[in-house]
Amino acid sequence: MPCPLLPTGLCALACGLTISLAAPAPVAAAASTTASSASAKRTAKAKPAGKKSPRTTAQAKPTRSDSDPDIVTYGRREDALALADRLAAQQGLDPAWAREQLAQARYQPAVVRLIMPPPAGTAKNWAAYRARFIEPERVRAGVAFWAANESWLAAAEQRWGVPASLVVGIIGVETFYGRHTGSFRVLDALATLSLDFPKGRKDRSEFFSDELGQFLKLAHSEQLPTTSVKGSFAGAIGLGQFMPGSINRYAVDFDGNGHIDMAGSPADVIGSVARYLAEHGWQRGLATHFAVKPPVDTTDRATLLAPDILPSFSAAQMAERGAELDAGGAAHEGPLALVELQNGDAAPSYIAGTQNFYTVTRYNWSSYYALAVIELGQAVAALREATR
Repeated sequence: MPCPLLPTGLCALACGLTISLAAPAPVAAAASTTASSASAKRTAKAKPAGKKSPRTTAQAKPTRSDSDPDIVTYGRREDALALADRLAAQQGLDPAWAREQLAQARYQPAVVRLIMPPPAGTAKNWAAYRARFIEPERVRAGVAFWAANESWLAAAEQRWGVPASLVVGIIGVETFYGRHTGSFRVLDALATLSLDFPKGRKDRSEFFSDELGQFLKLAHSEQLPTTSVKGSFAGAIGLGQFMPGSINRYAVDFDGNGHIDMAGSPADVIGSVARYLAEHGWQRGLATHFAVKPPVDTTDRATLLAPDILPSFSAAQMAERGAELDAGGAAHEGPLALVELQNGDAAPSYIAGTQNFYTVTRYNWSSYYALAVIELGQAVAALREATR
């Protein structure tokens, strides 16, 4: 997830998660990338609620034992039932049905632990981060995924202008092409983060409450049992690690079967990722970045780095500040950003990011993530071409 996948992805983007940029660590199946992430398709329409279920009687908030989370169901808490009523009103759902669903949610202490930021002082290391994703097994898996879904990738590129290699790179970083999509019940994860968001970091409970409402809307629309949907610890779903709200806003039924399936339909995932990027400013045919040598003068370098990943300088302005662009960058007519990627104790790496590089960071707020998905896609494309 680097959001993990951790969820990386839309989930991390939307909830402000911090991805680990330190030395490589095993990617757990339970963690995915906001990823989640964490997405691009047609908004799901809510269906009639149908027959109402009996109202659940609110009870006093129980004393919670973090070591025994499965006993602690939210149906016994007045604040949970009140939240169900509020979300039902917001999403046009039957309050009794919403209460019935939230009553099945369980407090999960693992979610609370995983949502916490990394320890202070964790060094960023682009080389180590890159090595987690641009490695032989993942690249080979990407070639296989591309071969199995070539027609969908080509159709998405033609429709939205997003290169197949970039879509492949995102899915590869997010979930290793479906190997690590998360093992938490999304209902549990979102209820826990809505009602028991941990102290010690900025409170995002309102964001997760909204995502819980979006999840209930999605489950009702797609007629999914709310307890059956699995995802990351932050509630990101499927191969592309879309948060429920992103599914409702951007996901597309690309295979035309009448349902949006971000876990089981590669076509829907491919179309959704491409549409998400297009909706967030992707420009057809524009490079994502160019090679650059940063200014030697520390003041000039600081000036160019100040806007971070937001393209803010013309090629001429960068040159005036002492940045040396490659031929493509020097000829680029749009704004650029000097992007610094730290390498631990070694010298940083630099690129000149375009508007399209910035667009990739809308999937996950990280230049490290963006460059990783770009370079993974390039590596997959190169191996695919070499073995054809």
